Amino acid sequence: MRTELPSGTPVELARPAGEAAGGLVVAPDIGGLRPLFDDLCARLAEENRWVVAAPEPFAGQADMPVDQRLAAAGGLDDARVLGDLRAAADLTGVERVGIVGFCMGGMYALKASGTGRFAAAVAFYGMIRVPEQWRGPAQGEPLEALGRPGRCPVLAIIGGHDHWTPPGDVDALRQVPGVEVVVYPDAEHGFAHDASRPSHRPDDAADAWGRAVAFLGGALG
Repeated sequence: MRTELPSGTPVELARPAGEAAGGLVVAPDIGGLRPLFDDLCARLAEENRWVVAAPEPFAGQADMPVDQRLAAAGGLDDARVLGDLRAAADLTGVERVGIVGFCMGGMYALKASGTGRFAAAVAFYGMIRVPEQWRGPAQGEPLEALGRPGRCPVLAIIGGHDHWTPPGDVDALRQVPGVEVVVYPDAEHGFAHDASRPSHRPDDAADAWGRAVAFLGGALG
């Protein structure tokens, strides 16, 4: 079901049949809300009895094509994006809420882990440092957020051939206490959440999803 946050940002909301076992915010990739994420929210809600909410990262620009989104990512304001992710958590109406993000959304899942709002965070190939072309005055560094007091447990899922998460960044992430890093050596960026991508790896994706759901389920009870 498509609705809006108090900010006016579009959000997809999916509820399970019966009593909810927890809440989950999904931070989409740079392509934003589309049928892929509508279906993902519905599946996660049905299979895990979670209330799932996924906000559009580019508020007011939902129809912007991906090439323009890539160019505009440096203008995103962390305060607004993280505010929408927290509002999406509130929208679930559930006390304990996790967050999972993909690509740019994975970067924001890492940042959101330091807000104190989430019980656990999973980042699928999220940028560990803000890419140079996306740096701007309103963009904070994920590693700084991961160092904040009260940061929730984090699972980072990485592809070994992903140029968005270079080895030096992965090494830095491994040094952060309370962060579990799982690297799939032969995988490239975006290997798990979109079966239509050339980089999709079904076996690695299945293993990564199993780890992610178990990690979130353990935190959400």
